[in-house]
Amino acid sequence: MSDFSQPAEDLSRKAREYVDSQLTDLKLRTAKGLSITVSKLVGAFLILGLASSFVLLLSFGLVLLLGEWMGSYAGAALLIALVLALVVGVLLACNKRLFRNTFVPLFVKLFFNDDDAS
Repeated sequence: MSDFSQPAEDLSRKAREYVDSQLTDLKLRTAKGLSITVSKLVGAFLILGLASSFVLLLSFGLVLLLGEWMGSYAGAALLIALVLALVVGVLLACNKRLFRNTFVPLFVKLFFNDDDAS
């Protein structure tokens, strides 16, 4: 009887090993995808914070400069606010082309890239 049950036991053991290796592979791929995604998001937030600070300081400087030239700081602030509103409007109008068409393929490539699978 032992001779007949041995192949079934081997098959069961190998099936468990296969499932365990597939789970380990899934965990490793998930960890890799999440770590890459988180690092890119942190980098993007850092760049966004620095860019926001730059735009804020540049706007403040331009308000002061234009305010002296125009004789009205309020008018200069309004002019800079209108320019920034125009820029935001253009970004919103191009939202799909700039952001969705850029980030969706990036995330698909991050999570479903099998080029480096070994």
